Amino acid sequence: MAEHQYRFLVKAAAYSAVAFALVQIVLKFFAWSETGASALLASATDSLLDLATSSVNLILLSIALLPADDNHKFGHGKAESLAALFQSAFIFGAAMLLVMQGVEQMINPKEIKQMELGVYVTIISLVLTIVLVILQRIVVHKTKSVAIEADSLHYQSDILLNLGVLVSLPATTYLFPQADGVFTVIVAVILISGAVKILKQSVDQLMDHELDDAETRLVENIVNAHNDVKGLHDLRTRQSGPVKFVQFHLELDDNLNLVEAHDIGEQIKHQIEEALSPCEVLVHLDPWCRVVHKH
Repeated sequence: MAEHQYRFLVKAAAYSAVAFALVQIVLKFFAWSETGASALLASATDSLLDLATSSVNLILLSIALLPADDNHKFGHGKAESLAALFQSAFIFGAAMLLVMQGVEQMINPKEIKQMELGVYVTIISLVLTIVLVILQRIVVHKTKSVAIEADSLHYQSDILLNLGVLVSLPATTYLFPQADGVFTVIVAVILISGAVKILKQSVDQLMDHELDDAETRLVENIVNAHNDVKGLHDLRTRQSGPVKFVQFHLELDDNLNLVEAHDIGEQIKHQIEEALSPCEVLVHLDPWCRVVHKH
């Protein structure tokens, strides 16, 4: 994928998430003020969290998409991972607040007013959430953006949250009043689980985790498919934001002259960069005799 396409897609997903969160906050806080349902407060709090994390996500994504400069020669891509770290911190904090609210509601259950209004608002919210998640999953599939994937994770949990509210409201009204509080605590647990996944993904990128096995095999296959190549060693890969970085030692026949060896290296470099775009490849040329001697 071309870098300009990457920029367009991730920005479109980020702006959509912010707009979506604003609409959700207005709807859910209105419904909570009219019904007094703790589950709706949990859902509204989660939407407030969504707005905060999506806004931070948008700001850091804008930084991550800046081109390389004199002080950041590898670009600013790791700002995406920082965005994911912020999101996980926000989610943990919100989950703790929801646990306290849920426990309070279980101990001192309150009657839910205008239950039907809460149901209607939740159905609207559920439909909007599904649309946003579909958009985000399309962007993640095309870009593999860790920031958008992190954003998508907690919006996916919102689908469960909204489905749960639909169950919780009538259950609290007609079956047992503690259902509202129990559901609020369940939502908090789901949020914590999502935060752990986001944290792992962001740490992997910040710690220069290797590309996945399929991408590593692709690099090896491109190199080994060339007739003049004896092999490769010291393959190292990582990803920073949208850009993948690949470096390795290319093993070539001793009898090739410098120009021939350079041309082979350039051919392979361009093939890999095209296959893993956006990608930067660094190739070190090694004569075969030196490789054999080392081993």
